[in-house]
Amino acid sequence: MNDAWIADRMKQIEASGIRKAFDMSKSMKNPINLSIGLPDFDVAPPVKAATIEAIEQGRNAYTLTQGIPELRGKLQSAVDTEFGHQDRQVIVTSGTSGALLLALSTVVNPGDEVIVFDPYFVMYGNLVALAGGTTVLVDTYPDFRIDVEKVSAAITGRTKCIIVNSPANPTGVVASAEEIQALATLCRERGILLISDEVYRAFCYDDTFATPATWNDHVLVVDGFSKAHGMTGWRLGFAHGPARLIQEMAKLQQFSFVCAPSLVQYAGVVALDQDLDARVDAYRKKRDAVVEALSESFDLACPAGAFYAFPRAPWGTATEFVAEAIRRNLLIIPGNVFSKRDTHFRISYAVDDTTLARGLDILREMARTPVTTQAS
Repeated sequence: MNDAWIADRMKQIEASGIRKAFDMSKSMKNPINLSIGLPDFDVAPPVKAATIEAIEQGRNAYTLTQGIPELRGKLQSAVDTEFGHQDRQVIVTSGTSGALLLALSTVVNPGDEVIVFDPYFVMYGNLVALAGGTTVLVDTYPDFRIDVEKVSAAITGRTKCIIVNSPANPTGVVASAEEIQALATLCRERGILLISDEVYRAFCYDDTFATPATWNDHVLVVDGFSKAHGMTGWRLGFAHGPARLIQEMAKLQQFSFVCAPSLVQYAGVVALDQDLDARVDAYRKKRDAVVEALSESFDLACPAGAFYAFPRAPWGTATEFVAEAIRRNLLIIPGNVFSKRDTHFRISYAVDDTTLARGLDILREMARTPVTTQAS
């Protein structure tokens, strides 16, 4: 293989630390795996049945680029009801990640800056780099709240857009309505596109979910079915935003994904009618178990949503702490995968209760028995 064949842009793309953990779990013997954000519930039977029916009825061809009318129409109706924006359109995408790829490729020019909050989801910076942009980080430590004054100070003449993720991966923190309104207002006043990643919006445990599109009709929202419906491998997402932007994203989708998987779109129509309350309640109880188990021994910003917690390592660096956890057959992810800091680590509590309890027991034991490290 000739390295000269590889485009220079790929030097800016890093292999996912989450994927490395996923691969590592396969080589470990029965690991206690709290590393992957993979819901532990299955797809609802009516959703599976809709997919099978679509196959049997021969609905296997390409669909309209922006999505089948049944699904797109249902999503559009919900969006219109929630926001009432005359210029807001919906596009169905290949997962939320597909929506983000289309969005950033559509709006970011080489040299443009995209503001991202640290800690961040690993995909953001890599997609910005793919589009030729530069990621500008705004630090949110120690409580992972949005400080709009910090955001304002980070804005330059090159700032093209800001990405906000609430409920957040990896911290589980949910931005307050006041934080979101202030950010939405700042972007509207400064003429900056705000991209809101809302794939975890169903999982809010303490407060009502707040979307910036409530206060700014030019916000682009990206969402999907993976987390709320356990459809991670089905690759079904959607976005809604200003019609001009959605039309350009659709144009790019024609020459990339072509369309979201046809069979899964028919499943999505049925998924939208599913009651998620029981799932959310179950994950609220898991969150409560995590907070109860770790709050005494760990510095932990209370996760109010998603299914992650981001405690501070009680000794050593996060990398050193995670290495010791792995030696104890517990798989978690060091915070430097999601951040420029190496102080915290991420656990996913999207697992069965027994596995979660075993993992939390190991973490508490590790906090009580620090291991001597080079850093200490």
